[in-house]
Amino acid sequence: MGIEVILAAVAVAGAIALATSLRVIFEYERAVVFRLGRLKPARGPGLIFLVPFGVERMKRVSLRIVALDVEPQDVITRDNVSVKVNAVLYFRVADPVRAVVEVENYVVATSQLAQTTLRSVIGQAELDELLAEREKYNDILREIIDEATDRWGIQITAVEVKDIDLPQEMKRAMARQAEAERERRAKVIAALGERQASHELAAAAATLSKQPMSLQLRYLQTVSEIAAENNSTTLFPIPIDLFEPLIRVMKRGLNAEEAAAAAGEDEVAPDEQAIRELPAPDPLSAPSANAETAEAHGLPNGRTK
Repeated sequence: MGIEVILAAVAVAGAIALATSLRVIFEYERAVVFRLGRLKPARGPGLIFLVPFGVERMKRVSLRIVALDVEPQDVITRDNVSVKVNAVLYFRVADPVRAVVEVENYVVATSQLAQTTLRSVIGQAELDELLAEREKYNDILREIIDEATDRWGIQITAVEVKDIDLPQEMKRAMARQAEAERERRAKVIAALGERQASHELAAAAATLSKQPMSLQLRYLQTVSEIAAENNSTTLFPIPIDLFEPLIRVMKRGLNAEEAAAAAGEDEVAPDEQAIRELPAPDPLSAPSANAETAEAHGLPNGRTK
C-alpha cells in the first residue's frame, strides 16, 4: 500500500513537472534559456522542453519591429532658434541573447539613447536645413543610434522626425518670407509673360504689315466680337491713316505762315538798323539840320502838316 502511494505521488509529480516543462514559442519569439544561472543557446520557435523544478528558466524575446515614440525635446539649433522636436523610432531585436544579457531593459535604453541623439543632432543643424532636408537628418539619426545599439543586439530600421514645433514669432516671420517669395515669383512670371507676348505681338505685326487688308479683317473681327456681347455701346476705332492727308495739309499751312513771318522780319530789319545809326540830337542845333539828316536817310522828318 505504501509503495503504491509513493508511485502515485511520483507519477503525479512527474506529470506536473512535464506539464510545466513544456513551452510553446511562437514564430516571432525566441527563448533565452538559463540553466542554473548559466546562459544556454536560444531556443524556438515551436515546442521546447525545460528541465523542471527551476533548473532551467527562460525569457521570451519578441523579434517583431517595435515603434517607439520619442518624447518631445526642447532643442536650440545652430542658428539660435528654440524648437521642440519629437520623433518615432522603429527597431527590432536582431540577437535575443545579447538583448537579454547586455542590457537590463533594451526598450528603455533605446528610448533614452534616441532622446539624447535627437537633441545632439538637431542642435548641430540650422533651422532652414532641418526643414528642407529632413530625410538627411533622419538617416544621420538612424546611423548613430544603430551603431550605438548594435552591441545590444538591437537593429534600428528607421528614424523619422515627426514634428518640429516653432515659436509663434518664427512662424509669422516665415509666413511673411514665404509670401514675399511668392510675390517675387509672380512678378517674374508676369514679366516673362509680357516679354513673350511682346515677341508674339511683334511677329503678328510683321505678318499683318505684309498684307494691309489683313489688318482691316482683324479690325472687323474685333468689332464682331464686341457686338456679340450684350453691350449698349460699341466703340469704332478709326485708323490713323485716314487723317494723314489732313495732317500734311495742316503742316504745309504752318510752314507757309512761318516763312511769311520770317520774310516780314527781314524787311523791317534795315529800317531799325538805320534808326539805330542816327546821331543823337543836339538841343543847341537847329531843327532843320535834324530834318535834313532824316531826309538824307529816307526817313520821315517828323514835320506835321
